Amino acid sequence: MKHLLPATALAVFVSIAAAGSAAARDQIRIVGSSTVFPFSTAVAETFGKTSSFKAPVVESTGSGGGIKLFCAGVGLSHPDITNASRRIKKSEVEKCAANGVKEVVEVKIGYDGIAMGQSKAGADLKLTKKQIFLALAAKVPSGDKMVDNPYKMWSEIDPSLPRIKIEVLGPPPTSGTRDAFVELVMREGAKAFPNIKKLDKKPFRAISDKMREDGAFIEAGENDNLIVQKLEANPSAVGIFGFSFLDQNADKIKGAEVEGVKPTFEAIADGSYKVSRSLYFYVKKAHVGVVPGIQEYVAEFTSEKAAGDEGYLTDKGLIPLPSADRKAMSKGASGLVPLKM
Repeated sequence: MKHLLPATALAVFVSIAAAGSAAARDQIRIVGSSTVFPFSTAVAETFGKTSSFKAPVVESTGSGGGIKLFCAGVGLSHPDITNASRRIKKSEVEKCAANGVKEVVEVKIGYDGIAMGQSKAGADLKLTKKQIFLALAAKVPSGDKMVDNPYKMWSEIDPSLPRIKIEVLGPPPTSGTRDAFVELVMREGAKAFPNIKKLDKKPFRAISDKMREDGAFIEAGENDNLIVQKLEANPSAVGIFGFSFLDQNADKIKGAEVEGVKPTFEAIADGSYKVSRSLYFYVKKAHVGVVPGIQEYVAEFTSEKAAGDEGYLTDKGLIPLPSADRKAMSKGASGLVPLKM
């Protein structure tokens, strides 16, 4: 066995034996982002049908939760891959290394917009980032002071908005979608107010990043499909989720305009819709050669037939990387080049 396995794979077996872990498994285990989940699931299903390997097991735990599980250690009791709708943080890479996960391979798969979706039966919303901040922030400006958010109706923020109750269903703090929404919308909306914009980073983010907790913003968990169901049941509600869920449920829900642009495939791809982010997955290199099929799964995910301009993931709502970026990413992924922050 020692002559057949690379050193990293052998080290995993040694650590497992020392810890008395369970027998080796023959399926890839994937955790992480609910946004990347539909793409990862599609690849896993195709991989299981078209290769000699079993289909990977994919769990939706949220980006932050998935990275935490991924970084907890090396060995078959830990996941092999984690999906993320944001880039891994330097502090998380350091946590990985401290737990023995010293080589992590980063794979950027494409782009996704963050939509504010509504039931097709609801009134149209045309919002600015400033208005969204005023609707969802825990504290908002009132003269020279910051006060608890008083707004109950969208029309109280601006008379041009519908006279309906502010009720927004969104992801929890463990979600990469939440991180990206705060960065791309809430912080930008807060900068519309000079007295907030001039603050130092820590006090600024204490205002921009804190969502209201009086019922107007509701943490709806990591299940974006559940948010879609709730929007169908309540035409006045608004949901925050990845564009792919809007795209896959276009017969039931519609996207609100943000800064004059609707969340469409074309608008996200050409950059005119400003609420978009990159999507990733991360591979534990020490598990390659121990759990069968990891390198082959990566090859399937990064192939043109999956992640290309006409790939099957575009049918799920993935916005592909530009061609040159795809080639570079595929080359690095196939070579399992470790991430350097």
